[in-house]
Amino acid sequence: MTDRATLTARYLDEVARRGVRASELLEVMPRTGMLPAGAAGRYLSRPLFIGHGESEQLNADLQHLRTALISLPDRLYGGDLAVFGKAVGLTDDQIATVLRGRLANVTQLARADLYPQAAGLRLLEFNMGSMADGIENAEICRAMLRHPLLAEFARAHRLHYVDTMAEHLSLIFSETGYKRDSFPMVAVVDWPDHFSRFRSFLHAVTRRWRTQGLDAHACHIGQLTVGSGDGRVRLRGRPVDIIFRIFLIEHLLEPEGHALIDPLVDAAASGRVAMFTPLDAEMFASKASLAMLSDHANRHLFSAAELAAFDRILPWTRMVRPGPVTLDDGTAVDLPRYAVSHPGDLVLKPALMHGGLGVLPGWHPDTSPQMWRDALNSAMGGPYVIQRRIRPAPELCPGEDGQPVPWIVTWGVFTFPAGYGGVFARAFTEESQLAVAKTGSGLTIGCCLAAQP
Repeated sequence: MTDRATLTARYLDEVARRGVRASELLEVMPRTGMLPAGAAGRYLSRPLFIGHGESEQLNADLQHLRTALISLPDRLYGGDLAVFGKAVGLTDDQIATVLRGRLANVTQLARADLYPQAAGLRLLEFNMGSMADGIENAEICRAMLRHPLLAEFARAHRLHYVDTMAEHLSLIFSETGYKRDSFPMVAVVDWPDHFSRFRSFLHAVTRRWRTQGLDAHACHIGQLTVGSGDGRVRLRGRPVDIIFRIFLIEHLLEPEGHALIDPLVDAAASGRVAMFTPLDAEMFASKASLAMLSDHANRHLFSAAELAAFDRILPWTRMVRPGPVTLDDGTAVDLPRYAVSHPGDLVLKPALMHGGLGVLPGWHPDTSPQMWRDALNSAMGGPYVIQRRIRPAPELCPGEDGQPVPWIVTWGVFTFPAGYGGVFARAFTEESQLAVAKTGSGLTIGCCLAAQP
């Protein structure tokens, strides 16, 4: 049975045997179109590879993780979502807004960010909701497969890719209740300062969606209005059926946050517009939720299958709190003292921020002992987690001089109830000295080919 290591080694051998350079493999990549703005020239020189058994096991583990996450209010807080929201780091105002717009079921849309290790992929964070980017990763696969070498290799090893966007669109229809032939008006709604940077990409996305059954149009939240009479949400005078939400729960903390977001949440709560996805998705995706799953004191609450999934993919994660905690091996230690004395093994993360923002790796050369202590003291008792460092195995990719180049790659794995949903890869070189893949840091992007049974 082929696995990701074997497939990678075979592909690198084939590239070396034929003497093909990275630039030649990337000649097939488009300069414009669906791919993120500014990404031209910043693609990994090969797709990632994953075996069929690996992708099936990974998706099963991620589905167990998702099920466990959305069950946490019931298992730990007696079904009280407000108390759970407080525990994962939301303010009272954020909780009230989330509760007003919550639906009966939590969205199925999820993307796990993982680092590869020899034993398998290990979780960095679990993203839920419509803000999880990278649904266009199949476009990268399609483009890369235009190169004869990769096309031949894919045929020989029965490799394929999942059309993540198609799966994504199916969820939009199923979770909003619109029929496939209804051509609903969809406002793809970003936050104003973010929209100004990604306008051209979002317009490319909505043009594609208009060929797939959605009358989609990109905008920022300030361009929407809510009618005083009928309560309908409108974009440029047109009634909106579905708000595709890119703005975040953290935007409620900005000065104009509630004024811009609350009317949309209220319109969705009253049935005047559908919101894909509701704000509650981010609550379950809080890193504090991962700490609840990781905590040894909670293991009795979960099934054997769930625990096995946690053990395979979830690193040791704890809320930053004074007092004793249990380590991976069952040893009890004082958390502040342990964290201060083990910076090389730990990373400090805000529970609810995204895109690597606010993350402080204890091992980074720029993180002095004093900076680490100060950060821990500031985070103590707040919405922060401490997590065991994952040391990623570099992904070797064809280089320009015939030698493979090592990259640190975050596997953004989409998971759907129907199965593994494709990968959006973000990468930086070992020499870059980045500790985490951060939004706006000029990352190289890629995709994944998976073996068929």
